[in-house]
Amino acid sequence: MPNSPRLSRRTFLRGTGVTLTLPLLEAMGPVRAQAKSSSSGEPPRRMICINTTLGLHTPNLFPTRAGRDYELTPYLEPLQKLRNDFTVFSGLSHPQVDGGHSSELCYLTAAPHPSSDNFKNTISLDQYAVELLVPDTRFASLVLASSHTGLSITRSGVQIPAEQRPSRVFRAMFVDGTPTEINTQVQRLKQGQSIMDSVLAEAKDFQKGLGRQDRQKLDEYFTSVREVEKRMINAQDWSRRPKPKVEAKSPVDIVSSVEVVARVRLMVDLMHLALQTDSTRFITFAMNGLNAVPVIPGVTQDWHNLSHHGKDPEKLAQLRVIELEQMKLLANFLAKLKSSKEAGANLLANTMVLYGSNLGNASSHDTRNMPMLLAGGGFKHGQHLAFDDKQNYPLPNLYVSMLQRLGIEAGKFASSTGTMRGLELA
Repeated sequence: MPNSPRLSRRTFLRGTGVTLTLPLLEAMGPVRAQAKSSSSGEPPRRMICINTTLGLHTPNLFPTRAGRDYELTPYLEPLQKLRNDFTVFSGLSHPQVDGGHSSELCYLTAAPHPSSDNFKNTISLDQYAVELLVPDTRFASLVLASSHTGLSITRSGVQIPAEQRPSRVFRAMFVDGTPTEINTQVQRLKQGQSIMDSVLAEAKDFQKGLGRQDRQKLDEYFTSVREVEKRMINAQDWSRRPKPKVEAKSPVDIVSSVEVVARVRLMVDLMHLALQTDSTRFITFAMNGLNAVPVIPGVTQDWHNLSHHGKDPEKLAQLRVIELEQMKLLANFLAKLKSSKEAGANLLANTMVLYGSNLGNASSHDTRNMPMLLAGGGFKHGQHLAFDDKQNYPLPNLYVSMLQRLGIEAGKFASSTGTMRGLELA
């Protein structure tokens, strides 16, 4: 290895029949940190983030009165029995996030100007929490979608592919493989581990010719590789553990994307099962809109076209039918969580459920005044927190409060300015 600290962009380490390409030394990412474990007997805290990508007609959602004495709006009526289990927010948005439908990419990241030519996304709220908490579950997170792309973004700004088929999610969570399949998976993991061991053996010699700063950065990189190795060892352990046994039967996938309610209901049931069995503690779900007519009684027009209603009464009436179905699905999901007992409480008390949209007014592609609702998770709910609809309050402040509720000592996330004003712990 030459003594010169100048490295080619194509520099890599060689192992036994493999190579490990080196990163750009000036662009190292922070290493995953292990959060403090909770005290024994304390149930884990969880987070679910849902985005309905074609928005919600906010006049049907936002109460006219702030505080705890607000009157239920049409979209909140399905949640009447859960009134004290959620908070509805108005006057929120992501600072500098514009771009209409492209803002969907930033729902959980708040990265600015998603429609610009030089846009680069940042890590999403769920993946940030996963990095810091390193949950000891079969799946670090579940990334789901009803019919299209998902919400989760890696630290490098890459969108994580979303699973759209409930049957595959069910099999991964609850159906054990044959002994041969399990052993094959373990051998693959072991092979990957040995590859990294081989490469890391050369790393010490490689670092000798580098300056102090580059040695430090490379050490960070190799540490992250060792973290991957640890996760692979953990994955070997999980691959041998029997999967949870549930009474539910494997769902039959609904192929047609226009069967919106049925497809979403299947995913909602799976999310409930995932939390019940502690298969994961972090879930994102994109409730994708359609350029088609959904199969819902009373709806005869294309959903995307209805979202661009231009205040047309007929379009607003049909849009209301669709969005009321969405709110009913949410109400059923929250009710299921609340009815599931856990450690003297229930799943909803230990699970934050964020529900909203990246669009405040889908008709005009406006990203201000985003419709947002937070349920469960141990907060003091039962209120409408109303902020200025002209000078919006930063939504990332809510994300900071959510991270702190998970036990992460976060003082900032994306463009936040603090924690969410008016949101208190129960």
